[in-house]
Amino acid sequence: MSKGNNHQGRQNSISICSKCEKKAVIELQHGLYCGTHFISYFENKVFRTIQKFKLIDRNDKICVATSGGKDSLTVLYLVKKYLERQNINSASITALAIDEGIADYRDKTLLDLKKFCDDHDVELTIANFKDKEHLGATLDIAYPKINKVTGKKPCNVCGVWRRYLLNKYAKKLNATKLVTGHNLDDEAQAIMMNICKANTKLAAKLGPMSGISDQAGFVRRIKPLYLCSEKETRLYTFLKKWKVEYTECPNVVQSYRAEIRDSLNSLESKYKGTKHGIVKSFLDMMPLLRERELANISKGKTNGSPKKCITCSEPSNLMECNACKLKAIFEDQKNE
Repeated sequence: MSKGNNHQGRQNSISICSKCEKKAVIELQHGLYCGTHFISYFENKVFRTIQKFKLIDRNDKICVATSGGKDSLTVLYLVKKYLERQNINSASITALAIDEGIADYRDKTLLDLKKFCDDHDVELTIANFKDKEHLGATLDIAYPKINKVTGKKPCNVCGVWRRYLLNKYAKKLNATKLVTGHNLDDEAQAIMMNICKANTKLAAKLGPMSGISDQAGFVRRIKPLYLCSEKETRLYTFLKKWKVEYTECPNVVQSYRAEIRDSLNSLESKYKGTKHGIVKSFLDMMPLLRERELANISKGKTNGSPKKCITCSEPSNLMECNACKLKAIFEDQKNE
């Protein structure tokens, strides 16, 4: 066979699925996959992640943090499918969304989410920033006033209140586990953010199941997409033909995470497997980080038991939680 034919043979082989004769849609470390075999590969990887890290017990009441984006729809669908496969009552799963009030963004994703939940028979609860008992205004309204005093970026303010409401409503829904759509890219970013800030205490709380141990007042968070890349999740939703807004939050460009994300994407494009290597290395180190943090707690160097916020009574490591502090700043500023 001539060199030209050899080259042509290699070209043709690149486009063929490793499992069958269909056209491949993606090339991964383990081979080439057509749409059908990629869906099977992806779903099995999520199910294996749940089992390997013991993320779900038979008696768990599952609450899935959802936004209508690709990751949250994927994890909602696959956790429900996993429960059904394991003969666990899938009615024990509920979806929880937070409406921050980000104009021309959140309203669109919530429309997709509502339809998705209706189509898949999942109960949906939506908590709003603007409710009086919450922040009392949309993020778009509250942020400029909070920023004027604190200098905080929108993602800092949003993140505090999103985490606060997710935990508060997960408890209201009697959830024992709170599922999030964090994927491998997200985790690699979080690891590097904590390394760059020398925050090993916070890093110890990362991983497929967040937190070092169960804490009163907090619902443990689990990440079934932990080993799935953003590229894989995006392709999965595309192949499933779900209606998904692939646009990102307009505020994310101002965040520190976005800078880390762009740096990691640049490294990944030059050195394939960079993100996977970061996460794998972290998983190897995680037991040591958690062991050290538990030792610090036992020695009294770190507070292991959260207090109750003096304003809202939700768990907090401070006398007053950050959510209430931000709300107080907004209340002071909104009349000026």
